[in-house]
Amino acid sequence: MPSPSPRVLLSGLSAAAIAVLAGCGTTVGTPAQDRVAPVAAGDRPPGTGTTTARPPTAKPAPPQALPGLGPRTLARIPRQTGQLVMVTGRSRTSSDATVVVYRRTPDGGWQPGAAWPAHNAKDGWTTDHHAGDLRSPIGVFTLSDAGGLRSDPGTKLPYHHSGGFSIGGRGFRGERLAGSFDYVVAIDYNRITGVSPLDWTRPMGASRGGGIWLHVDHGGPTHGCVSVSEPHMKQLLATLDPALHPVVVMGDAASLAS
Repeated sequence: MPSPSPRVLLSGLSAAAIAVLAGCGTTVGTPAQDRVAPVAAGDRPPGTGTTTARPPTAKPAPPQALPGLGPRTLARIPRQTGQLVMVTGRSRTSSDATVVVYRRTPDGGWQPGAAWPAHNAKDGWTTDHHAGDLRSPIGVFTLSDAGGLRSDPGTKLPYHHSGGFSIGGRGFRGERLAGSFDYVVAIDYNRITGVSPLDWTRPMGASRGGGIWLHVDHGGPTHGCVSVSEPHMKQLLATLDPALHPVVVMGDAASLAS
């Protein structure tokens, strides 16, 4: 996260639709001398009434699973989770990622939203995040609190509006960082929930880092956060619902597949 000081951190199968193919038939003409006269309804033998063919019934599509997630990652997703933000890094050392928001469907599957381009930490991903390592933590983390320099754009998450989200300076590519924290969602890694993302309490200690957020993209890698464009960040805030127990599943593709 491009922050002047660390802060508290928050964290398939594609189902193929089953189609039933109904065949089409053609009627071939019969020479007149070979035709059989129709039998009147009253002359039909008992039990030989007219049978109407029923069209095949389409089977419902099976629930869609979460693509790219292996059994170990899936096991870490809480049973009550109804919303999931999947952040998939291009590689273990890449700062480029893709974000997709999923919602659980009544049949137990998952409905994906659009894929958004994103950035993560400059040096990629790690399963052992520490302050200043320039890597984003791999894992499954709840999403409980939001905030920003700008006023609440309309979210069901607790929103903490504060001037403390101001930031200046330049990023790793020389890009301006101003506006990066206009909207943020704290990822519940090494933080307590129910407080502002600016809260510095670190249950696992300061050495384990902090302030890993979802925030507005500034056009380059972060110090540890995940960033998306401002319109996508506002859409995320409007979508997340604490009643659905949202989580973020984040890491490089190979790690998430384990």
